[in-house]
Amino acid sequence: MLTSAIAIGTSIAALVGRASALDSGVGKLPKLGYNTFNAFECGYDADVVLSQAQAMKDLGLVDLGYNSFLFDDCMTEKTRNSKGRLVASAEKFPNGLKKLTSQLKKLGVSSSAYSDAGVQTCAGYPGSFGHEAQDLESWEAWGFDYLKYDNCYIPFDNVTQENVYGRYKRMSDAIAARAAKKHSTPFQFSLCEWGWQQPWVWARQLGQSWRVNGDIKPWWSSIASIINTASFISSTTDFYGRNDFDILEVGNFGQGSPQGNMTDDEEKSHFTAWALLKSPMLISANLTNISSSSVEVLSNQDLLRINQDPHVGASISPFRWGINEDFTFNETHPAQYWTGNSSYGVVFMVLNTLDTVEVMSFNLTESWAIRAGRLYDVYDMWSHTHNGTAYRNVTVTLPPHGVAALLLNDAGPEEAGIEPYCAGWWQCSWPNGTYYSN
Repeated sequence: MLTSAIAIGTSIAALVGRASALDSGVGKLPKLGYNTFNAFECGYDADVVLSQAQAMKDLGLVDLGYNSFLFDDCMTEKTRNSKGRLVASAEKFPNGLKKLTSQLKKLGVSSSAYSDAGVQTCAGYPGSFGHEAQDLESWEAWGFDYLKYDNCYIPFDNVTQENVYGRYKRMSDAIAARAAKKHSTPFQFSLCEWGWQQPWVWARQLGQSWRVNGDIKPWWSSIASIINTASFISSTTDFYGRNDFDILEVGNFGQGSPQGNMTDDEEKSHFTAWALLKSPMLISANLTNISSSSVEVLSNQDLLRINQDPHVGASISPFRWGINEDFTFNETHPAQYWTGNSSYGVVFMVLNTLDTVEVMSFNLTESWAIRAGRLYDVYDMWSHTHNGTAYRNVTVTLPPHGVAALLLNDAGPEEAGIEPYCAGWWQCSWPNGTYYSN
């Protein structure tokens, strides 16, 4: 059997059906941008914000669509003023947040706020419980249009008389009410619930994205664990509502890694998975001191256009787990073979979860999006090259924790008379009803 070989150098419940998305006019596509927290935690100020935004512009990232800047936790004073309003940190932002967000806007970058459904944020700053409408007014006045909403310091049950859904609904309702009152575009709402209560089931009724895992770390074991989670819930992502797998860690070399910093191949795998899973992608690295190889990963236009596909909102999903039986929950070795559709062709992601170089193969018709009996042009979205025509099978050689991101397009019918007559021969039948035997 002919094979197209492409050398590449380098407990959750069962699948959940897709529900109707909350189309409030914002958030049709995943958000691209920057997040301060993993790179700077609370140690950011106006100078850091401007330097990172300027670097986004200078590196060409803004032009590629990374046009949002998220001020994560710690952007206010520790107490509200006498009227109960949030107060921007005077030490961090001596000229005020409105001036700073205006400066970002001149660079082509919008501004995103952070808060919490509890009484405090995770870092101990004022949360928005009981102040939802009031805080929206402040953020809007400061120039924000997007909200990441965390889940720390929950009030007692006899105070809230709500579960997590109700606490997040308070802010969702406030966003909708303010937009209706002002006849304005509503805030985009990103729920940071951490996946404890299966937000992929209910959160699309409230906002445009929802976190499904704990905080990401800049090392491979964390990335693999999140991809494992994704393999069971990928079908719940579509236009106006998507799983959020947390910050994009490309270029962020954190301290305390159990395995060392991510390799170039691991960064590619991380970026590929987030892009093709249609996750929001917010960079969290010091862009003034980032390697050229990391910038190259972040700048992959072939993968970005799949993430930002205006006609197909669904993400890739596994069609075979590989080294594990299908639907195996394994945080170290998640599903390896993934596929999905796009405006540009049929998408495949092949992921080597092992610590050794591996030769990996799949039959084209394992993908629901492939037409049987056809040849396919194979485009490699990392080398940006056309690598010949695939006949029924594709084989790739991948480095440890490496990835192949392939785009296949119909190249015409197979030649007549080639056996076996069906790629899945065990289902193949002669016209008289006799099964074909290979």
